[in-house]
Formats: sequence, structure tokens, C-alpha cells
Amino acid sequence: MDDRHLMWYLRRIDRKLNALLIRGFLQMATLAELTIQVQKNADVEQSAIILIQGIAQALKDAIAANDPAKIAELQAQLATSADALAAAVVAGTSEGPPPPSARR
Repeated sequence: MDDRHLMWYLRRIDRKLNALLIRGFLQMATLAELTIQVQKNADVEQSAIILIQGIAQALKDAIAANDPAKIAELQAQLATSADALAAAVVAGTSEGPPPPSARR
């Protein structure tokens, strides 16, 4: 094999390595974005759980105290919270990940 062929093979190897490096960097960026989104979702879910538990306890307390005005207030608060949560879920729901060809 002469030097010309050797250089051709080395350039070919170099191009393939560069392509692999670029793909690796893109995948690392995608993984980092996914990790951040998972954490945000976990935070939102935890906030919703705390809110629901607080309303449930307040409702139990109002029922135990036989306080119709407080029960009505909590019912309205629960409806408002449920509507806001439903809107947030709809707003945060995508149509799914883009096809592989769109991610490149």
C-alpha cells in the first residue's frame, strides 16, 4: 500500500471519528435535557401531591367540625385546583418525541 492510499484511509477514519464525536455530543445534550425535564416533572408531581394532601386534610377537618361554609369553600378551592392542574397537564403534554430524522 502506498502513501496515497494510506492517507486516504486515514482521512476516512478521521471523518468517521468526527461523525461519531458529533453524534456523541448530541446524545449527551439530549440526555442532559431529558434529565432536567424528568426532575422538573418530579418537582411538579410532588407539589401537586402536597396540594392535594393539604386540601384533603382541610376537608376532613371541616367535616369533623361540621362547618358547611368551610366545606363549600374547600369544594370551590378543589375545583379551581383541579381545573388548573388539568390545564397544566394539557399544556405540558407534547405530541411525543420527534421522529429520529428530525432530531439530527
